[in-house]
Amino acid sequence: MAFTELLERAGGVGLFQVLQVITLLLPSVCIPSQMLLDNFSAAIPGHRCWAHMLDNGSEALTNLTAQALLVVSIPLDPNHEPHPCRRFRQPQWQLLEPNATATNWSEAATEPCRDGWVYDRSTFTSTVVAEWGLVCNKQGLKPMGQAVFMAGTLLGAFTWGLLSCWVGRRLMLSWCCLQVAVATTSTIFAPNFLVFCGLRFLSAVGLSGITLTSATLMVEWTTTHWRALTMTVLGCTYCTGQMVLGGLAFALRDWRALHLAVSTPFFAIFLISWWLPESARWLIITGKPDQALQELKKVARINGYKEAKKTLTIEVLMSTMEEEVASAKAHQSLLDLFRQPILRWRSCCLVMVNFSYMMSYYGLILDLQNLGSDIFVLQVLFGAVEFLAQATSNLLLRFFGRRVVLASSQTMGGLSVLANVLVPQDLQALRVVFAILGKGCFGISIICFSIYKSELFPTSLRMTADGFLQSVGRLGTVISPLIMMTRQALPLLPPLSFGVAPIISTLVLPFLPETQGLPLPDTIQDLENQKSGAARGSRQEGAITESTWF
Repeated sequence: MAFTELLERAGGVGLFQVLQVITLLLPSVCIPSQMLLDNFSAAIPGHRCWAHMLDNGSEALTNLTAQALLVVSIPLDPNHEPHPCRRFRQPQWQLLEPNATATNWSEAATEPCRDGWVYDRSTFTSTVVAEWGLVCNKQGLKPMGQAVFMAGTLLGAFTWGLLSCWVGRRLMLSWCCLQVAVATTSTIFAPNFLVFCGLRFLSAVGLSGITLTSATLMVEWTTTHWRALTMTVLGCTYCTGQMVLGGLAFALRDWRALHLAVSTPFFAIFLISWWLPESARWLIITGKPDQALQELKKVARINGYKEAKKTLTIEVLMSTMEEEVASAKAHQSLLDLFRQPILRWRSCCLVMVNFSYMMSYYGLILDLQNLGSDIFVLQVLFGAVEFLAQATSNLLLRFFGRRVVLASSQTMGGLSVLANVLVPQDLQALRVVFAILGKGCFGISIICFSIYKSELFPTSLRMTADGFLQSVGRLGTVISPLIMMTRQALPLLPPLSFGVAPIISTLVLPFLPETQGLPLPDTIQDLENQKSGAARGSRQEGAITESTWF
């Protein structure tokens, strides 16, 4: 907690924090375009089998209309639409007779699409699905590709969480921006779907690092009073990026053009990110006080706080952070999150919460085509409602605290998903309303969890804990598309899973401490002091209540 004093000596919150937030908002706008890219670049267009008589101009009969050729070439599915995955072996001329019905054919007269498919290009001129034929017997490859992408975010969260504790936050941020830019740009040259998935995997690894390091840098350079507001602004920018993606996908209907458009900004962000100072908290904890002092003076200079030249010295820094530096000399690892009882309990509780809402959140936003036909409008609406939700989250956190807001938003989000189970498919408007409500509630959960988890762990283990929790959350995002694969066999499994899981996870939140208004802890002893202070406050409150009642 002593670092808060040093930050105040560097001017507290000023011009530097404003410039830092603006810089870190740039990748936040672009990240949703990468995370949700498959909603558009891998959209499943309407399709049917390629038929010789219908689609081969040299074999087409001039005395028959295209509709008549379609009737004799392609059978109808249960919805009385041209079957997307089967065709007639031979033209069924009897179907053209006046008294013929669509059932005047047998299953034996049909065969799978042996010569490929004809796609409806009225919405998208080209998609990944149409590029490599990921339909019919290959339709499972699309959710598998999404699972591979999410596996990249899982590996990235774990890897960058550890590496940033060893080599710093800012260096990892710059590298991840470059990795995302190069990997996503390279996808447009992918010769097959396997290479495409590999490049998307590398891009996902980098995206996870950007999310992790940008949030941590923002938290560690912000005072207690402004921490929730800056994280709320970061979350709102992420929502803006979702709306931007809807407009960008509407303008660019070719998947290669869309991939190039969302990857190019990361080259610029890579160059801009180099001005950011390294986290002084991390530098002090890792035994680099001289460099930390330089960064603090740089921040003070940008904030226009001239007194820092006199008040910020190496002696002041070392004396202020003496306890934190001493506690950090012990080797820190992922196992440290489970050695101390206070950290073990917090880690286990947050694992349940993070896994459940990430699984449900991505199960909702990666399934736009199941909610309605105009996915561009849906994407914009999803971004807009989450923007409103996260914009109000700062106010909610100030009045109700972290635990109450997180528990209530997760519960309402889960109930919204479950409500859609009872709504018929033909009531699309009502299904969209419940989906948007759930999206907004999960949006509040995201911003609240981002703030809450940073306040529950000491500086020396904050990035390790953040990386571990993000890894667990990303495991939920990996499982999410795999659960959606079961929709054809078990149609109720996806909505029940995405609705029940976040509700159950809220049962552990009453066992975690409330951190509203508390400075970031720098050591485990700070956590113990907070715990004992909360216990004393509870006893005093109980005594006051008791005496008042008497």
